[in-house]
Amino acid sequence: MKRHPQILDKDHTALLVIDIQKKINAVMQTGDLVVASAVKLIRASQILDLPILLTEQYPKGLGPTEDAILRTLGGTQPIQKMTFSCCGSSDLLGQLRDSGAKQIVLTGIECHVCVQQTALDLLAHDFQVHIPVDAVSSRKVLDCEVAIERMARAGVIITTVEGVLFELLRQAGTASFKEVTRLIK
Repeated sequence: MKRHPQILDKDHTALLVIDIQKKINAVMQTGDLVVASAVKLIRASQILDLPILLTEQYPKGLGPTEDAILRTLGGTQPIQKMTFSCCGSSDLLGQLRDSGAKQIVLTGIECHVCVQQTALDLLAHDFQVHIPVDAVSSRKVLDCEVAIERMARAGVIITTVEGVLFELLRQAGTASFKEVTRLIK
């Protein structure tokens, strides 16, 4: 079956969890939703065997990643960074390229800073970028809304967590479908 090129394909998709750290997440407009959404995306990615990368922005100042995310990820070590864009880390870009991913799903904070700069830079590196709006946040609603609009105009695909999950699943009736759909009930 011919598929639209903007539909996620699990064989070419990676998940990037950006800077969902305790100190900064505490002041996000929808911090609890972002953590819950990130956990769903991580669990689904684990079920579907997708590459998962995790970053922390200046952990000395912003603290560690939220506990629920770290528990879900098990032993995944965060890539520590000082640049707002995750693409400032050659380790991260190398890992994405080595994974074979062409499509990157982003979740994280802040939408108008690290998420936006990463999304735009990933486009510049020829990745297709998908952002579920219920998996990103900023301190101010307007900052997040403007960032989403700007990223969409630049070519980022704006979606939702459920939209991402069902695109990756592609069909009902599989063992993966049963496991992943339990995450959204």
